[in-house]
Amino acid sequence: MNSIATDTSANNLHLVAALQEERSAVWTLYCQIAEMKPFSSENAIRPMLSEFSQLLIDYISFGHFSIYEHLIAEKQHQNSTLSYAEQMYPAFSNTTESAITFSDTYDDGKRKFNTENLAQDLSVLGERLAERMELEDRLCSMLLH
Repeated sequence: MNSIATDTSANNLHLVAALQEERSAVWTLYCQIAEMKPFSSENAIRPMLSEFSQLLIDYISFGHFSIYEHLIAEKQHQNSTLSYAEQMYPAFSNTTESAITFSDTYDDGKRKFNTENLAQDLSVLGERLAERMELEDRLCSMLLH
């Protein structure tokens, strides 16, 4: 039994570390893009936005499918933890939708997009990412305890 608990703890630590690594990569690139204001040259920013959008979707997916679902599966017998995680789900899901919307808008190399909206869209996304990170921190805390 102790070996199973140790394996679970090690797996949970690995998941949290992987999430933090992805989060850091997304936030670093987000800041680099935000520093490029004013956004006047669509061609100069397009490759960074494409890379950012791919990292963003990977990060959001990891948090949603690895962390959240792992917590639900692991804590299914602890009603208070499960209930709290389920209460968080709508906010968690909203942040996922915001990231997907941003990615859909700015990661299609064939479609023209208006850089006039980019600053506002980045601002909204930044707020959603901050909210997401707070939710993830709570989920990770539950996962590790």
